Amino acid sequence: MVILGISAFYHDSAVALIKNGQIIFAAQEERYTRKKHDPSFPSHAYEEALRFTGVKPTDIDHVIFYEKPLLKFDRLFSTYSQFAPRGLRSFLSAMPIWFKEKLFIKQVIKEKTGIEKIYFCKHHESHASSAFFPSPFKSASILTIDGVGEWDTITIGKGSENKIKIEKTITFPHSLGLLYSAFTYFTGFRVNSGEYKLMGLAPYGEPLYTREILDNLIDVKDDGSFRLNMDYFNYHIGLTMTSKKFNKLFKASPRRPETPVRKLDMDMAASVQAVLEEIVEKIIRHMKKEHGGDNLTLAGGVALNCVANGKILKKQIFKNIWIQPASGDAGGALGAALYSWHNNLDNKRIPETKSDSQQGSFLGSEYSENEIKNYLDKNKIKYENFKGNSVFSKIAELLDNNKVIGIFNGRMEYGPRALGHRSIIGDARSVDMQTTMNVKIKFRESFRPFAPSILEEHIDKYFDFDHSSPYMLLVYDVLKKRRKKEKDSVTKISGLDKINIIRSDVPAITHVDYSARVHSVRKDTNPFYYDLISAFNKRTGCPVIINTSFNIRGEPIVNSPEDAFRVFKNTDMDFLLLDHFLITKEENERKNIDYEWIKEFPLD
Repeated sequence: MVILGISAFYHDSAVALIKNGQIIFAAQEERYTRKKHDPSFPSHAYEEALRFTGVKPTDIDHVIFYEKPLLKFDRLFSTYSQFAPRGLRSFLSAMPIWFKEKLFIKQVIKEKTGIEKIYFCKHHESHASSAFFPSPFKSASILTIDGVGEWDTITIGKGSENKIKIEKTITFPHSLGLLYSAFTYFTGFRVNSGEYKLMGLAPYGEPLYTREILDNLIDVKDDGSFRLNMDYFNYHIGLTMTSKKFNKLFKASPRRPETPVRKLDMDMAASVQAVLEEIVEKIIRHMKKEHGGDNLTLAGGVALNCVANGKILKKQIFKNIWIQPASGDAGGALGAALYSWHNNLDNKRIPETKSDSQQGSFLGSEYSENEIKNYLDKNKIKYENFKGNSVFSKIAELLDNNKVIGIFNGRMEYGPRALGHRSIIGDARSVDMQTTMNVKIKFRESFRPFAPSILEEHIDKYFDFDHSSPYMLLVYDVLKKRRKKEKDSVTKISGLDKINIIRSDVPAITHVDYSARVHSVRKDTNPFYYDLISAFNKRTGCPVIINTSFNIRGEPIVNSPEDAFRVFKNTDMDFLLLDHFLITKEENERKNIDYEWIKEFPLD
C-alpha cells in the first residue's frame, strides 16, 4: 500500500510517499521551483516523487492532507467576528486564496494528482505523528509547538506502539511561536523564515527585557501554560505582528530590514530567547511529572530552536529526545501519511531502535554518476574524476589549505538543514572562514554562526555533552579546554564586534557564547560524508569541519547539478564536488565576482 502525504498553501509545501509503512520519498516544493518556502501546491515535488520511486498514481491508495482547511477557516472567521470591525483589512486580504483554493483543497488535489480517495489530518496531529512514528521509541511523550495550526498552537500528547493521543492544547491567539515571531518581526527579520536568525543574534545581546516580557506580554503558569496580552500584538487582526503599545513598551519602532542591527535588537533577541526557553522547560517538566518515562519527541516550527533543545536535553528532564528534522510545515506531509498508516489503518509499528526510521533524512532526489557526467560534458565543464577513496584524501588536502568546497552527493535532505549531501564545507580551525563564507559565499549577515560536522565518536572531545545530534537540532558548548583565554581588552568588546574574537581551537564554528549547533556524523547513516571527514581527521588530527547549506541568500538548498554549478560559478567558492567529479575555479578563468547580481534576492 502507498500513501501520499501533502502539505501546502501556508509555508513550505511538501510531499511524502510511504510504502507499506516505509518512507520512500519526501521533499519540499521549493527545491524544484527555486522559490524559497514555496507555499503553492507541490506539483513539482509530486512529479519527482513518482519519477524517482517509480510509483504510479494508480499505485497510490489514498492522499492525506496535513490539516483541516474548514477548521482553519472557522478560526479565521471566528477571530474576525470576535474583533470586528477591527481586522477587516486582514480578513479581506486572506479571503481570495481561500475562495480560490483552500476551501476546495479536495478538488485541487484530485485535479493535480488524479487520485480520488482523499483524507484530512489535523495540523498538530500531523506534527505529532512526524515526531513520534519515525522515532526510535516504542513509547514517548509528544510536544508540538508552532505558530498556529487550525486552532492549536501547542499540543501535549503521548505515543505508544502504533498510536498517538493528544491530551492537552493551547489555542490561538495564545501562541509561543507567534510571540517569538513578533520579536522576529520587530527586530527586522522576516516572519516564518527569520526566527533562526533571531536565535543566532541572541548571544550578542543581554536579556535585559525578560522582565518586561513576563510582566506585560505573557502570563505564564507553573505548568508552562500561558496567555498573551493581545493589546501588544496585531497578528490576530492586522497585517503586522506587533501593535503601537508594543512599540511604546520598548520605546522604539520595528527595525527596517537591511538596516544596521541595533543593540536593542540584540537585547530583545536575548530576552525572548530566554523567555521561550523558560516556558518550554516548564512545559516539559510538567509533561515528565504527568507521563513519567524516559522519552520525549518534538515537532512544530519551535522545535527547530536548537538552543532551547540543547538546554532541555542537557538538563535530562527526559533522558532521550528525538526531534523531527523537518519540524516545520514541510514535515506535516510525512506526519499525515504516517498518521494514516498507523492511527487510521492500525498497522503495526516496529521502531528502528539503533537510530530511527528517518534514514538520515536523506529522502529527496538523487542524481546518478552518469547523469552528472552527462550534464558536465554537455555544458563543456572541465572536471577531474576521482575514482574510489582517492576523492576523500583530495578534499582533505583542499580543506587543510583553507579552501571552500561545495558538496553534492546522494539523496537530497528533507527539512531545512543540509547534512552533508547538499553542503558547503570548510576548515573549522580557520580564523577567517566564518566571515569568508558569510560574506563571499552565502551573501548573508556576518553575525550568522556556522555548524560543525563532527565524527560522532569524537563529540565528547570537543563539546560538553556526549549525545548524538545527527540532524543539527541541538546546541552544545565547546569544552573549556578547547577555548582560548580571553584578554582583558576583549571582555570590553560588545555587540556584533564580538564576532572577531578567536574563542577556541575551532574558531569558525564557535559562536560568541562558546556554543555550536552540532551535527554528528555516523558511518552507517552517512557513509560518504563520514569518510570525507575521516580523511580530514587523518590528515590534520581534527575530526571537525564547517557545514553550511549549499545555497545563497534568498534561495533554497540546491537540488540539481545545474543548481550547484550556478551557485559555484557565481560565488567565491573554490571547488565543487559533484559525486566524484571535482570542478576547479582555475586562476586564468576566475573573474572578479560582481556582487550586484545578488541584490535581487531578499536577505531573508
